[in-house]
Amino acid sequence: MNDSTLSAVLQQELAARQEELAALEVDLSEQELAFVNLQGELRAFEQSYQRVILSRRQELQCIEEQIHQYTLALEAMSHFHPSASLKQLYREVAKRIHPDLATDPLEYERRQELMAAANQAYAAGDETGLRQVLIAWEQSPESVHGEGTEADLERISRKIQQIRRRMEHLHQETAALHHSDLYQLMDKAQVAKTQGRDLLLELATLIEDEIVMALQRLAELRAHLKK
Repeated sequence: MNDSTLSAVLQQELAARQEELAALEVDLSEQELAFVNLQGELRAFEQSYQRVILSRRQELQCIEEQIHQYTLALEAMSHFHPSASLKQLYREVAKRIHPDLATDPLEYERRQELMAAANQAYAAGDETGLRQVLIAWEQSPESVHGEGTEADLERISRKIQQIRRRMEHLHQETAALHHSDLYQLMDKAQVAKTQGRDLLLELATLIEDEIVMALQRLAELRAHLKK
């Protein structure tokens, strides 16, 4: 094969490789675009899920946790007779920190945690534990009264601590969401949409029914506990 023939062969191979490369670049750009679009769809669906479903599930979980704690308290009451001082202390704790008194979601969660601890302490007849719950509340920013720099600084310091705890909690929740079946749920929702159904709305309706039933149960438990 002479030099001119060899050169022609190489030129043909080069042209073929360039054509192959160009095709691969197009495929890659399409795959990258599809991946970015999928990420966008998942984010959008997640926002819808959080707005329609997650908030209701969190509400139901909070109610169910209260039911659990009140149930423990009632079961414990059947096995011991709390002292008058323990009852009075529990009433004081409930009066100050009950979740129903919250003015925002973060405060509700904090009150919920403390109330659960109070119920456990009461169920165990643990007066010291109840006092610790009360102290924890008194150290919270919501319990700071007054105006001026000193009061503001104390509130801010306490809020910083709360935020740090909340950030850690959010980090754990985020990690859990990253391992969730979000995509499968989105796929089911898309299939349902082709059938003229709104899967998230259907799920929300079911959860709302559960919330109504749970609230009824919680009201019954609270009434028994107050007797």
